[in-house]
Amino acid sequence: MIGKLKGTVDEVGEDHVVLDVHGVGYLAFCGARTLQNLRPGEAAVLFIETYVREDMIRLYGFATEAERAWFRLLLVVQHVGTKVALNVVGTLSPGDLASAIALQDKASIARAPGVGPKVAARIVAELKDKAPAYSGAASAESFTLHRDIGEGVATAPVTDAVSALVNLGYSRDQAANAVAVALREAGEDAPATLLIRSGLKVLSR
Repeated sequence: MIGKLKGTVDEVGEDHVVLDVHGVGYLAFCGARTLQNLRPGEAAVLFIETYVREDMIRLYGFATEAERAWFRLLLVVQHVGTKVALNVVGTLSPGDLASAIALQDKASIARAPGVGPKVAARIVAELKDKAPAYSGAASAESFTLHRDIGEGVATAPVTDAVSALVNLGYSRDQAANAVAVALREAGEDAPATLLIRSGLKVLSR
């Protein structure tokens, strides 16, 4: 089974890339986020998921291991096939996807082509308790923090700190990750002002 390919981009199509590896051209289907960074003639590395069925073998390529992990996880959701899973990881980064699921943000998931409201709702519902292990750069603490905020059970200092960082121009994902680190360092009883200062230090690293 192929796990990773390193070679030269030979062709970039609408939904695929042909990667030349020592004279052998491998066709791998990729999401939009991966394809936009590939250029013919340039070197590239793709993490590969091999999909085998009785009537075909297909390769799916991803820029990072985290994207491949999310692709695999999405496939366990009922009525989500390879095309939908690829569209989701091609639309949302691993961090944004983790945030959307933690916050039960169906609208963000539904931005992916071919993903309607029902499928988006199924994804956030079925992956709610599985996503931390696949959240890429986001820690388990930050995922829990996203979930607490989404469910309205986060403490006031935490909510205020995340809101303050978002107001400063950081994404909600970045803000929650930073506040999660700040909480770990400053303690659960830290006031919002301390969490904001500590969060800004984390974001400046």
